[in-house]
Amino acid sequence: MIIKKQIDKILEKILITLMSLLVIDVLWQVLSRYILSAPSSFTDELAGFLLIWVGVLGAAYVAGQQQHLAIDLLLQKTSSAKRKNLMHFINTCIGLFALSVMVIGGTWLVVTRFMFNVNSAALHLPLGYVYLVLPISGLLILFYSIIFIIKPEGGKA
Repeated sequence: MIIKKQIDKILEKILITLMSLLVIDVLWQVLSRYILSAPSSFTDELAGFLLIWVGVLGAAYVAGQQQHLAIDLLLQKTSSAKRKNLMHFINTCIGLFALSVMVIGGTWLVVTRFMFNVNSAALHLPLGYVYLVLPISGLLILFYSIIFIIKPEGGKA
């Protein structure tokens, strides 16, 4: 599918950018702490936030490539006729999890962080922005699950 390929490309670029920022941030922290003997106050917190975004968005990307960690023992033991139904069931479970926990629960977390004006200690960044990755990734995983239910061969055109 064309839209899946476009989303994959956008997600790749975002992940590359975030990972690059994470590497630069950690390098600056090491440089400022051990070379300049004046550790930067925000780099530790920023690295944690970037790691959250890389990890959760990376999980959505990997789910879209069907390369996520899976125990596929049951899939290996089933016939090809039953494998399609099992894949539908698995993708339905993944989609329901993404919807209920990541989209609905993540949205509640984001909204409450903004409502209560919860900010990070060093960056004074509203934590709602940090947790925004949960519903975004949940929507991406839900999108990929729907594609894999409709087109089990991976949504390829």
